Amino acid sequence: MTPKIITIKAKKAFTRTKIPGARWVINQYIGCQHACLYCYAKFMRKWYDYGDWGNWVVVKENLPELVKKEHVTGKVYMSSVSDAYQPIESKLKLTRRVLENMDTGTELSILTKSELVLRDIDIFRRFESIEVGLTINGFSESVRREIEPYAPSTERRIRALRILHENGVRTYTFVSPIIPGLVDVESIIQNTADFTDFYFFEFLNLRASGKGFREWLLHSYPKIYNFMHDEASYLGYIAGINGIITRSGVKVMDIAVHYPKIK
Repeated sequence: MTPKIITIKAKKAFTRTKIPGARWVINQYIGCQHACLYCYAKFMRKWYDYGDWGNWVVVKENLPELVKKEHVTGKVYMSSVSDAYQPIESKLKLTRRVLENMDTGTELSILTKSELVLRDIDIFRRFESIEVGLTINGFSESVRREIEPYAPSTERRIRALRILHENGVRTYTFVSPIIPGLVDVESIIQNTADFTDFYFFEFLNLRASGKGFREWLLHSYPKIYNFMHDEASYLGYIAGINGIITRSGVKVMDIAVHYPKIK
């Protein structure tokens, strides 16, 4: 799918953030071609009204120049309202140019769903403090095609994580969104622990996922939808997953639980 491209000039490269563990965010893109149905960043349509999420991408064309002039202290997260390695990056190379111009003393954390991230291993090696994560949720291919239609498969993401690790890059696995019956957390840990330095876990934020996703879940998996609205059952599920994580012995940076704000 070819998205509508909107080019703009940003006023600054880094923005303060409330994301746990980070002080700044950098978004060279706004919007994402992966078009994940549950994406929490869809709220950006309030300010960028270009149509359905996934059909457009805003490109901050001057960010490579801006980032040369700005130096920040504290962890920088890339990206919060896009994926730095979504398909158009292979052509535009905007992320690569931003990284080439960024102060290599920046404490940087990158999260993506794409193996295109492997292209920039040579640049990652220049940074004094960098970590690169892959979002891995293990959806079946049939589910992924419905709710992550343009994102790479689980296998490709796991392979990318392994290659990053083999090349000396500090890695993390972001297990999200955790949805009862659709995500096997234990299996994900088993398949990634050998090349993951630490983990983040996030249970589905049903409220932030939006009306479209909630309608899809209710129509496609009504038992799961109803289960998530049963407080006792769902809190028991969360406790069970937390137990699996604890017994695995992996290093965990955070476990985000959004219940009960799901309506």
